[in-house]
Amino acid sequence: MAQNPSTFIIFAGAMMGFTLARLSYLNVAGNAKSSFAKSSSPGEWYEYKTGFRRIGITLHLGAILPAGFLMVWQFIPVIRQKVLIFHRINGYVIILLVFISNVGALMICRRAFGGTIETQAGVGMLVILTTVSVCLAYYNIKRLQIDQHRAWMLRAMFYLGSIITLRLIMIISALLTSQFDSYYTTMSCDKISSIYASNASSVEDLYPQCSDPSSTTDGLVIVHATFASGQPEQIAASLGASFGMALWLAIFLHLVLVEIYLGLTPKESNRLREVSHQRQLEQGFKSPGSAGLTSHRWGEASS
Repeated sequence: MAQNPSTFIIFAGAMMGFTLARLSYLNVAGNAKSSFAKSSSPGEWYEYKTGFRRIGITLHLGAILPAGFLMVWQFIPVIRQKVLIFHRINGYVIILLVFISNVGALMICRRAFGGTIETQAGVGMLVILTTVSVCLAYYNIKRLQIDQHRAWMLRAMFYLGSIITLRLIMIISALLTSQFDSYYTTMSCDKISSIYASNASSVEDLYPQCSDPSSTTDGLVIVHATFASGQPEQIAASLGASFGMALWLAIFLHLVLVEIYLGLTPKESNRLREVSHQRQLEQGFKSPGSAGLTSHRWGEASS
């Protein structure tokens, strides 16, 4: 990626900037204002504070933030050329961290921003895309197919970066839907009570049915999804209503963007293909230049 400085600055800079801005989330349950428990979306910590989801969010944040920081260095040419041992060890660490992070994501997706079906499906798709990408990157480098290793690691980085675009789309969508003032969702009384923990009377004033369990459906009440009121539970509802859509749109955009980027950098791909051919030839691979996962080996493209 660094062969195109402007592109590297945009995408790697976004990844590094987002990661550094979220490093405080490594303090998952702390009392500091910057901890995940205190600065995440209203009510989110309620969903994760106990049980296996507490383990899930800890695994996810504890793995994905270091992975995001380390991944950027993989695409700096001088490191690959001058400090190859760092590149290799760093790559193994990133793969392990991505796997751990994906396990954590699957553990929490049932409650993430409301845990709707589209959110769970989107998280599952992102887990599949990133897992397959890093596995294929690993397979190709073991086969000395460096051009395909680069392609699949770029895909993995772009797919992981969709979480940044997701945030932007989610916030914009929440602000826009708030203007229509006609979106609603459900939220448990317990979650609302956790949001107003320091002012329990507000729950009774805003949602009197929470005082009488027989007036609710499984402890759920309807919450207006809007930013306009400034009420934290309504802000949370607005973000939750937009999250699933934003996730799928972000995944789609990054799927397209990475293929566009790969299509716009054929010189680097061809150069690495030649390097792969030479190294595979030296190691006695069958079909040098196409020992890994290439169209020349599996498809009908001419070599």
